[in-house]
Amino acid sequence: MSNDAALNYLHSLGMFGIKLGLDNIHTLLQRVGDPHRRYPVIHVAGTNGKGSVCSFLGQVYTACGYRVGVYTSPHLECFNERIRIGDELIPTATVAHLAAELRSVAADMQPTFFELTTAMAMLYFARQEVDLVVLETGMGGRLDATNVVQPALSIITAIGYDHAGYLGPTLADIAAEKGGIIKEGVPVVLAPQEPEIEAQLQNMARRSNAPCYRYGADYRVAQVRGDLHAGLDFNIMTPQRVWPEMRCSLPGRHQGENLAVALMAVELMERCGVHIVPTAVAAAAAQVRWPGRLEWLGPSSSAALPGRVLLDGAHNAAGMTALHHYLEELGVQSVHWVGGFKHDKAAEHMVTLLRGRARKLYAVAPPVEAAWAPIELAQIARSHELEAEAFSRIEHALLCAVNSCRADEIVLVAGSLFLVAQARRILHAYSWGT
Repeated sequence: MSNDAALNYLHSLGMFGIKLGLDNIHTLLQRVGDPHRRYPVIHVAGTNGKGSVCSFLGQVYTACGYRVGVYTSPHLECFNERIRIGDELIPTATVAHLAAELRSVAADMQPTFFELTTAMAMLYFARQEVDLVVLETGMGGRLDATNVVQPALSIITAIGYDHAGYLGPTLADIAAEKGGIIKEGVPVVLAPQEPEIEAQLQNMARRSNAPCYRYGADYRVAQVRGDLHAGLDFNIMTPQRVWPEMRCSLPGRHQGENLAVALMAVELMERCGVHIVPTAVAAAAAQVRWPGRLEWLGPSSSAALPGRVLLDGAHNAAGMTALHHYLEELGVQSVHWVGGFKHDKAAEHMVTLLRGRARKLYAVAPPVEAAWAPIELAQIARSHELEAEAFSRIEHALLCAVNSCRADEIVLVAGSLFLVAQARRILHAYSWGT
């Protein structure tokens, strides 16, 4: 199978949509020798912060000399980003080879894109003889294709409202699905949660005899120094260590909590024999990159700001709230917002969260099958007294936003990670690099 044919085949599986369940992935993996049983796994679920935690863990273990596989989704610019070992993405030729192999063993099945991609990652990691895998769930947890593993450790990051059509309408419903990765006797790390959700996840862990480590009770960010512009240093406490002045390369005060989650996981994995070098851990935390999440591009017209355009894949209420707090702490009073959402997102709620800081919404449709029509999104914004204009092309929206931006304002691209990826490609083409 050629490289192009392999990617075309993978994307053609999108026609089978989202099918929650483990039968297909069990069958696929069994037919290629159950590769997911050949390495220890850190399994990460949650609504927000999963990608950051996975990036921290991947960077830390790579810096400590381990061959660590990292599986995340979705990708930002190319499919290969989903499957990597250390900083190396899976080669496209290997994607083609594995796609052909899995296609042949799945000839009598109808796997989804995510099921086949998950099987590909697990098979690739086994054949590359990794020491450890950091595995991010796709959507939920209990019926997510990644939940076929028996992990050494489970992590549940902050839970919020998202994918309600699949996971349920209430936070308790969503937590029950995310908490489905908790396994009998396997330790679980809980990121900061709403009190009732934390209690629910604790009860799930207790029923599974899974030791449960909670933010604020067992580990925490003890102190924050510095500022968002110059950089933040976090003092983090875990049961057996104090991590002083941990410089975090990812912007945002909330990243201190994500780093604390990762360090709690590192401490627990040491009990499994996965040892680390503390100085290497500190250096790794300062080097992590997570493109498309609070990422600045372009020359700034203000010495107080890192750039002219801010990209952020905030696509739900929790993400948009974190974005709002970040802008507030930076002192950004006015943004020209290039925004668009998939149709399953609560667009009106997102608009209300940014309404007070946005000068204008430049409404566009992200490149997905089901998206809010720009004209509908613009109407929602206007109904909340936010100036808005609908655009059929993101290039035109970006150009208009940049040209309308005063010296004390920025352009913000937010609302869908797919939209952020598209904007990022366009801006890089015009040499607006980081």
